[in-house]
Amino acid sequence: MSIPVTMAHEIPGREVAEIIGIARGSVVKARFFVRDIFAALRNLIGGEVNEYSRLLEESREEAYARMLTHAQSLGADAIISFRFSTSAIMEGSSEILAYGTAVKLK
Repeated sequence: MSIPVTMAHEIPGREVAEIIGIARGSVVKARFFVRDIFAALRNLIGGEVNEYSRLLEESREEAYARMLTHAQSLGADAIISFRFSTSAIMEGSSEILAYGTAVKLK
């Protein structure tokens, strides 16, 4: 079951009946030395570092899916004020956090 997710503070045409709390999902990913080799070569010739772009996209999707699962476990009908955040955990690894306000709709 998929629930509506928006970066806005409301769902058009729907009214928030109750704020449940924060729904969140996070993932920590580390770089892999094989990717680093390809990225270093790409850095020499310029252009997008596809290896890292794919790693970040996969991480965002996983964090987003975990947030949806958390929201559903809270009994939410929707998530408003959705955001992504990233932070470095240690050299070579980062956390991707997906979060928003889990709500019940009328």
